[in-house]
Amino acid sequence: MPAAPARTTVVFDLGGVLVDWDPRHLYRKLFPGDEAGMERFLAEVCTGAWNLEQDAGRSWTEGTALLKAQHPEMAELIDAYHRRWPEMLAGPIEGTVEVLRDLRDRGVPLYALTNWSQETFPVALERFDFMAWFRGIIVSGAERLVKPDPRIYHLLVDRHGLRPEEIVFIDDKPRNAEAATALGMHGLTFTTPERLRVDLAALGLL
Repeated sequence: MPAAPARTTVVFDLGGVLVDWDPRHLYRKLFPGDEAGMERFLAEVCTGAWNLEQDAGRSWTEGTALLKAQHPEMAELIDAYHRRWPEMLAGPIEGTVEVLRDLRDRGVPLYALTNWSQETFPVALERFDFMAWFRGIIVSGAERLVKPDPRIYHLLVDRHGLRPEEIVFIDDKPRNAEAATALGMHGLTFTTPERLRVDLAALGLL
């Protein structure tokens, strides 16, 4: 029986893994004392599926215009999603940043593959110093492809000369980790920094 391939390269998702991004950080300010109203707005108006279209390359101008045409009474709340987008970034997820730092210090090649709007990603690049630790970052909005589309994983591999069987891919969404596994990578679903450290240690990376 052939030995399992050595996992030598780690690819991180960003939002929900290294960066605490959540529209609720903003909309709790806009729905003071009305958690149910905020959740209804995010479930029915500025939905995850709508946001994913910006991650896939649609402009915020187009995305917000479409919603405001459907919900004119909520125009100000819809505009806030882009206009006040930086307020959705609460900061780094410190425990995961420590894991990332430890991997960097061990010389592990690090990359990132993120579903993120090309228009807002520069905010994160400027705010988080650890972005400079990656040898390459694939941003979905720039490529007009989003996870779990296999093409964006292939793009990562081809652009950076990687081998799928050597990659550990970390994502907080199970479907994205599963898509990586289906392509020969070792997909890990992120839950907590502590669990991630244990998983990476079991693979000999920490």
